[in-house]
Amino acid sequence: MILVNGQASESIPALDRGLAYGDGVFRTMRTRSGAVLLWPQHYRKLHADCNRLGIECPGERELFADVERIAASEPDCVLKLIVTRGPGGRGYAAPADGIPTRVAASFPLPSARPGCDEQGVRVSWCSTRLGDQPALAGVKHLNRLENVLARNEWSDPDIAEGLMRDDTGRVIAGTMSNVFILEADRLVTPALERCGVAGVQRSRILALADSLGVRSSIEPVPPHRMLAADQVYLTNSVIGAWWVAALEARTWRRCDLTPALLAALECP
Repeated sequence: MILVNGQASESIPALDRGLAYGDGVFRTMRTRSGAVLLWPQHYRKLHADCNRLGIECPGERELFADVERIAASEPDCVLKLIVTRGPGGRGYAAPADGIPTRVAASFPLPSARPGCDEQGVRVSWCSTRLGDQPALAGVKHLNRLENVLARNEWSDPDIAEGLMRDDTGRVIAGTMSNVFILEADRLVTPALERCGVAGVQRSRILALADSLGVRSSIEPVPPHRMLAADQVYLTNSVIGAWWVAALEARTWRRCDLTPALLAALECP
């Protein structure tokens, strides 16, 4: 199902600024048994990202009516919510009286990776780098061309994700995920002041860390620090969390914290 401004449709205006310039933001979430998981957190992040771009975010009640309608039709799906600045003419200047466009769409759940909770996943480095842009850092905006280029670097189905670095070589994220490393009794996620997307699951893990018996922090993570970690995790709102068993030649075994972390993220 696809809803555009609350109406069943597969079309938006040809001059919508989301299409023309990537001038908008989005969230990707899960429905489970007809419930939209982590809706309050997703709406808060969507609203904050709209504010960063100066887009008037539609009201929560209006957006929730869209996602609730989709969840009723597709009880177990991936749900994508897009807000653009709306239609506009040629040129970068935003229209003063623009009306945002909202799109809600459902997609099938991705195929499960059998045994990944016990066996972990394989990942690789991407050569495409994330460029510095502090004005957009942390925002899940519609211009994701760096991620598109990075994801097209591999076709091996055994590789679950690719890791992306910034121009200085520091680890930032996966193409579709946030990254955590475990160092003894501490979970560390890369700093995102200059690039990258701050996901809802990233925020959840930072908040859950104490209850799991570990500390958490946000710090720069150069590749050598990741390779020396006791465990590496990838997180987003669709997969929950994966633990990394192999990053090219480097391998890990599942550590004691991992089952508890995976279980905690299954409980919204």
